[in-house]
Amino acid sequence: MDGNIHSIESFGTVDGPGIRYVIFTQGCLLRCQFCHNADTWEIGTGKQMSVAEIIDDLTSYLPFIEASGGGITVTGGEPLLQVPFLIELFKECKKLGIHTTIDSSGGCFSHAKLFTEQLEELLQYTDLIMLDLKHINRKKHIQLTGMANDHILEFAKFLSHRNIPIWVRHVLVPTVTNDPEDLKQLGEFIGTLNNVKKIEILHYHKLGVYKWESLGYDYPLKDVEPPTEAEVKFAYQMLSAHWKAAERH
Repeated sequence: MDGNIHSIESFGTVDGPGIRYVIFTQGCLLRCQFCHNADTWEIGTGKQMSVAEIIDDLTSYLPFIEASGGGITVTGGEPLLQVPFLIELFKECKKLGIHTTIDSSGGCFSHAKLFTEQLEELLQYTDLIMLDLKHINRKKHIQLTGMANDHILEFAKFLSHRNIPIWVRHVLVPTVTNDPEDLKQLGEFIGTLNNVKKIEILHYHKLGVYKWESLGYDYPLKDVEPPTEAEVKFAYQMLSAHWKAAERH
């Protein structure tokens, strides 16, 4: 089976534990204003790659991956737009004892029978989900991503009910995602989940601006500067405090 692939990074160090073989899939439903991979948005394009091709390439890096406690991470774009491909890929990874991770926004999650059946099968071969929670406020989420967050929060609950380990990721964008009340509510929501192993605050940056411009898009956050270390620390403390407080109750 082939997947629509944007690119591959063979020595990733920020997308899960250890050294990761990182696959960037092509296609996404969200239009995040801070996206640094806007060239992955278009669905149905990218390079067609078979599972066999990927496994053949991945195995050449296995000594480094295994020595570091790493594995494979599929990100995007949105990987869950290609669930059947991921099932076949992760099945082959498990034959080799490779740790499997998906980095997802949950933007394409639905309770449709076929999708949930396929997702249930995929989760049998998935060790970790890195769940990108963009915003807890529904109205602000629509403004930020072009889509409401109801189904994304449902996806988080879906994973929690099945006890699939997750790392929660939140991109900190000054004036957009750093409001203390929003962080408090996000932390409280995270506290309702029983499968959270880690919280990561990702620094907003402008590294993707040139991609927007090259694609002919107007970058909406051009006047927003990256957060300070103090702002990142505050956000992490807010999320962690309310996550832990909710857990205790």
